[in-house]
Amino acid sequence: MEPREVDPTDARVLERNYDYAQRNVRLLSVWYDCEVERMIELLAENDVTLSANDERMFGTYYRSVQRRSRA
Repeated sequence: MEPREVDPTDARVLERNYDYAQRNVRLLSVWYDCEVERMIELLAENDVTLSANDERMFGTYYRSVQRRSRA
C-alpha cells in the first residue's frame, strides 16, 4: 500500500497543524515556510478559527481575508 499524499493546505490538515503549533500563527508559518500574512490567509480561507492571542494580533487582517474570499 502506497502512502497517501497529504495536502498541507487542506482545512483539516491546517487546523491540526495549527493545534500542533500551539495555536500560534508565527510558529505555523515557520513550519510551512511562508510569511505570516500568507499563513493568516490560508487559515482565513479555510475558516480555521484563530486563537485568542492570534485574534488580538491578526484578527483584523484575518476577517478582511475572509470577507474577500466570500465575495
